[in-house]
Amino acid sequence: MILKNSVAVVTGGASGLGEACVRNLHKLGAKVAVFDFAAPAGEKIVSELGKDVIFAHCDVAADEAVQSAVKKTMDAFGAIHIAVNCAGIGTPMKILSKKGPMSLNDFNRVIQINLIGTVNVIRLAVEQMVKNEPQEDGERGVIINTASVAAFDGQIGQAAYSASKGGIVGMTLPIARECAEYGIRNMTIAPGLFNTPLLQGLPPAALESLGKMVPFPSRLGYPDEYARLVLHIIENRMLNGEVIRLDGAIRMSTK
Repeated sequence: MILKNSVAVVTGGASGLGEACVRNLHKLGAKVAVFDFAAPAGEKIVSELGKDVIFAHCDVAADEAVQSAVKKTMDAFGAIHIAVNCAGIGTPMKILSKKGPMSLNDFNRVIQINLIGTVNVIRLAVEQMVKNEPQEDGERGVIINTASVAAFDGQIGQAAYSASKGGIVGMTLPIARECAEYGIRNMTIAPGLFNTPLLQGLPPAALESLGKMVPFPSRLGYPDEYARLVLHIIENRMLNGEVIRLDGAIRMSTK
């Protein structure tokens, strides 16, 4: 996919991994729609970057909200070529804690945002991508989803999070196979420990300790490192139907 003048949708684009993607895509000449629930942060990015960036207030798990955000993107830019799904939450919860059994509502909320939200954006983005004029090799679009190493070695308290991210991993290949006939690729990145808002609430000592768990480099990942992999996937047409771990060779412990 040619980046310059392409149109990208980035969910969770107002912070963390998504924000890094927005900035990198815009820097390389793409038009970007920031889908996020955090309106002040999203509007701030638009104000800072200026031309060819719009913000759409959006709950990715809500059908009408994503439809409205997609319509806003189409009205502004006339197409969608790239969809990067970064929106997600990581609420920890045990099956049984001192407070009693896990709340099904809490479990469902993680699944709804992380997994159902990803599917919701994919299906509506693909509906628009199939209308694009084919580029080289007949390519019409690229989808990049965010899983986690927790999909493979989730820790205690991550049953909901691991289930949601495991679902993203599991649907990567079947969606790629289905979308192949449209010239649309589907990829997933499984990040390890990255310095994002999900971790930034921890004390500095805790963040340093987490970083030391990574074999090499022994630190937390930078959002820009995730964004650079996104850029490579967009430009490399042979990357399709695969999950790439971006984790410094970490394998998570029990807790």
